[in-house]
Amino acid sequence: MDFTLHSMLRRKGRNLVLFTVYCLVIFILASVMFFGQAIRQEAKTVLADAPEATVQNLVMGRHALINAKWVPVLQNVRGVRHAEGRLWGYYYDTVNGANYTVMVPPSKDAEHQLQPGEVIIGPGIVANRTLIRDKYLFLRANYGEIFRLKVKDRLSSDSALVSADLLLMSEPDFRKFFQLPDDVFTDIGLTIRNEREIPTIIGKIGVRVPGSRVVTRSDILRTYQSIFSWREGLLLALLGASIVAFVIFAFDKAAGLSGEERREIGILKAIGWETSDVLAMKFWEGALVSAGAFLLGLVLAYGHVFFFQAGLLEQVLKGWAVIYPDFHLKPHIEVLQVVTLAFFTVVPYTAATIIPIWRAAVTDPDAVMR
Repeated sequence: MDFTLHSMLRRKGRNLVLFTVYCLVIFILASVMFFGQAIRQEAKTVLADAPEATVQNLVMGRHALINAKWVPVLQNVRGVRHAEGRLWGYYYDTVNGANYTVMVPPSKDAEHQLQPGEVIIGPGIVANRTLIRDKYLFLRANYGEIFRLKVKDRLSSDSALVSADLLLMSEPDFRKFFQLPDDVFTDIGLTIRNEREIPTIIGKIGVRVPGSRVVTRSDILRTYQSIFSWREGLLLALLGASIVAFVIFAFDKAAGLSGEERREIGILKAIGWETSDVLAMKFWEGALVSAGAFLLGLVLAYGHVFFFQAGLLEQVLKGWAVIYPDFHLKPHIEVLQVVTLAFFTVVPYTAATIIPIWRAAVTDPDAVMR
């Protein structure tokens, strides 16, 4: 081991360049991997309180308002614990070009219940001071009327992933703002007693509410995961050229022995080293470079994602908007992903050092030194 370390120091320039490039590639790959996994887990946590199923009305294949008469019908479906009409929509603010999600809090959310004239705003809207005058929010409806709403509270930044652009209104204000009649909802949320019965319940709903579509919570979660996986894959594909270049570089450095290294092996064989000793020395040399770069790149990627919010990659993986969600990801690492990354980065490089070393080690020492 002592000889291996001194041998690496004699070629410190080459090893330092290789170590730096190796570490950079691991850093980029691990950052994408950590971010993708953490944001998928964040979406799963956020959707934990969503209705198990949502019933929508379709008109010409498009989502439309649903009549309130279907709420008691769905409430009586066997297996449905609770059915509630939901009111939500989008509002485009011409002042700053931002889109807001406007929603009426569900009845079970006692913490955010509102009186007419009151509003609760998300952290992204709080940050935009051009929209707020003291404690009031002014919004212009599509038909020209100005709404003056008192800011009752501000949503916590802990929920910024879904609440950055959220406005909570009372039901009377919502219907007046969007000019909705009293007998319609955006959709109907269902609480299911047993999630294993959801396919059966969907079949019953299709019979009782013709022209409807049922979207389950698992459907929404799969959609989020697909979006983030697609973005993660897109970024890795764009980095593919640099990764291929690194592979070529690493294998060239690992597989190509210089004349000095060949003479060194010949001398070691001449003074009594066995072929297995030479292979062990070079194996540990390659393992130290690859494993050291892997561990350092992994630590840097962890800090980049979970302490600095993946500033180099966030717009590609998160998305972008006028009101941008600023939230802190909670560390969530899949051991299998880390092992897979190590297998495809550390193992190939370490293995690439063995074959050329073995060829030199089994050659006659006199021939090698000549």
